[in-house]
Parts: sequence; structure tokens; C-alpha cells
Amino acid sequence: MGRAGKTRTGLVAALDVGSSKICCLIAQAHNDGAIRIVGVGHHASDGIKGAAIVDMGAAQNAILTAVSAAEDMAGERIREVILSVAGGDLSSQSFNAECSVAGREITETDIRRVLARAGNVEQPADREMLHCLPVGYSIDDTRGIRDPRGMFAERLAVNMHLVTARAVTLRNLATCIERCHLDIESAVAAPYASGLACLVEDEIDLGVTIVDMGGGTTSIAVFYDGALIFTDSIPVGGQHVTSDIARGLSTPLTQAERMKTLYGSAIVSPSDEHEVIDVPLIGEESTAQPNHVPRSLLNGIIRPRIEETFEIVRARLDQAGIARTAGRRLVLTGGGSLLAGAPELAGLVLEKKVRVGRPMRISGLAEATSGPAFSVAAGLLRFAVEREAISAEPVEQIPAGPGNRFARLGQWIKENF
Repeated sequence: MGRAGKTRTGLVAALDVGSSKICCLIAQAHNDGAIRIVGVGHHASDGIKGAAIVDMGAAQNAILTAVSAAEDMAGERIREVILSVAGGDLSSQSFNAECSVAGREITETDIRRVLARAGNVEQPADREMLHCLPVGYSIDDTRGIRDPRGMFAERLAVNMHLVTARAVTLRNLATCIERCHLDIESAVAAPYASGLACLVEDEIDLGVTIVDMGGGTTSIAVFYDGALIFTDSIPVGGQHVTSDIARGLSTPLTQAERMKTLYGSAIVSPSDEHEVIDVPLIGEESTAQPNHVPRSLLNGIIRPRIEETFEIVRARLDQAGIARTAGRRLVLTGGGSLLAGAPELAGLVLEKKVRVGRPMRISGLAEATSGPAFSVAAGLLRFAVEREAISAEPVEQIPAGPGNRFARLGQWIKENF
């Protein structure tokens, strides 16, 4: 929205703390908005379950390992990170704020005033505000205005989209990052970051749903008319599929993950009955008699879980009343989208045109780190650079209200620990 401001330059660091992996990207941002990766580090998510901290010490060690690897590759040390938030029961709500203009020309002061009123919305004590984004302005009875400066009106109103998460989840995450001697520059909802990395401008304008299939959570974001209008998350992900396979076939989790990756599919094929795979049993010696099962048995476990996930996504969109606004296009991203047949099944259940989203407009990512599993981390970098350009304009600058306590968590932790 609005005119382009001055783009952020210099080093930017992104930290994606997910349920299956922790990824740190360090990038160099240039004047023309280009982002070039100079450091990459990732590590298995020890001490994290459902994108929430369950073991502070293990999570701290995993984060430090990922960050150190990225710093060594970049040859730089970082102090601040842009952090992703995938868990914490992400939710969103829309509301309007308005102020009187009394028939005169709308100035930047009026816009600041109406945004300040919107930024002061009260939140429940157990929730923290992540984003408070203007979706569009209206003057009197005219809606859908992107920049009302210079127009005349009696009343100016702004439609805001508020994204919140559970306070305790964020506080645990902030404490863990602080113990790694890092400051949180900004916290970004994971599906919002994925959208910034994977979507093209026409999709964001016409209406698109992005579904990020992570290890412990599946998060949803809907973009329409150039803005984020809906955010949600469900506590189901790729690790639940792996767990189903391990239980159903009595095989270790590592073997279940391997079979899911190599042979698994969300779409059952007639040839699956004739294809046989070897399934090592829990507690059996490696030299024991091999245990052969048809591939159809594996895919018969995978499909119901993936189908259920997409049905929950559809129910959440229907419940929010934005199924029509969400458009006919769906972008599937995250590590779970790499499962064979997942895009096809998403298209069947959600009745949308589906494509797999990968990070775009970022250079320096190796092939191994340029897939859908790294969309959130890449989107965090895009958020940092684009926010700098946006915040140069008063029309987009959202003052931090009393409800935005998460912005002050880092300072609170420093003072109390």
C-alpha cells in the first residue's frame, strides 16, 4: 500500500523455530530490495513440540547450533533476529476504528490518529498481539481506499486485522531466544511470512489461501486486495503422519519418517497393492527376517491423516466466513507439501487450484535450502526488508498500543533474569 519508502540495507537475520527443524538465515539486503543469503544454519528441533518449547535447555542448544552455523558461514555475528511464530494457537480478528474529520482534507495526522485508536484495542490477558495491520480505509460511505490522504470526508475509518497468539507460548519462546544472547527485532506469524515468500502480487490482490504444512502445526493465511485478512493454525502436521505410520506398522519413528519420504503418498494408486516395502519392526535385530508389507498399507495410513488436515482447514475457512473471499487459488508450502499426492488431495478436499509454493525473489539459497520447507525463514527476511520500506510512510505505521506487550518482552526478560 502507498508509495515505496526507503528500503532496509545491511545484514538481516531470520530465525524460524519450527516443530521439526530450526533454521537461521543471514542475508545482505541491498538498496534495490534484493536479498542475498550469506549464511545458512539448521538443526533438528530438540525440545520443541507443536511449535512450543517443551524443554528449554534442549531448545536453547538447538537454536545456538543453528545460529552458530549461519554465523560461521556468513563470517558475521548477529545480535537481533526476526522470529517466526507458528504455534500458540494463532488466531485473528477484524475490527474498525474511526475518527471525525469534519469535512476537511485528510492529512497524515488524521491517519496517525485513527491508527493510534486502532492500535489501542484491548486484548485478553492470556493473548499477545503479533500484528495489527490496516486492511483498507473508508471515508463516509466509500470503502476500499488504500491511501486516503488528500481526500475530503466527514469521517475516516480503517479496517484492521489483528493477529494474536497465546501469551505463555510467546513468553517461553522469547525467554529461550534471550538465553541464546539474541534480541527479538520482530515476531511474525509463520503463515504471514510464508505468504510474503511464496505469493505473487496478482494472487495477493485477487484472493489466495496459503497453507503451511509444518512438522507439528499446519497454519493458514488468506490474502485479498493486497492485504492479509485472516490467520489461523491447527495443531496437526507431518510429525503426526510419521507417528501414525510408526504405530500402524510397529516400526521405529526414524524408519517411519524414511518410509513416508521415500514411498509415502496421500493419493492411493492401484499399483500399491503389488509393490512391497520392507518395514523394520521395533525391537527386532537388524539381521532378523525382513518384514514385507504392501505399499497400499502405508498409504492407507497416510491418506486419512492428510485428508483430515485439509478438512479441518476447510472447516476453519467456512467458520470464519471467508471461504469465498479466500479465492479459488491455494498455495501449499512447508515441508509437508513435499509429500507425494498432497497437492492433489488438497485440491480435491478444498476445491481449489493448488500449486506448491517455494521461496521467491531471494538469491544465494542452495538447492537443498530453497524448497517449501524454508518458506517461513525466507519470508521473515522479506518481512524485515519490506517493513522498513513501509514504515517510512506514516500511513502504514501502527503505533504500539497497551495490548502489544510482546514488543516489550525482551526488555522485561533482561530486567528480570
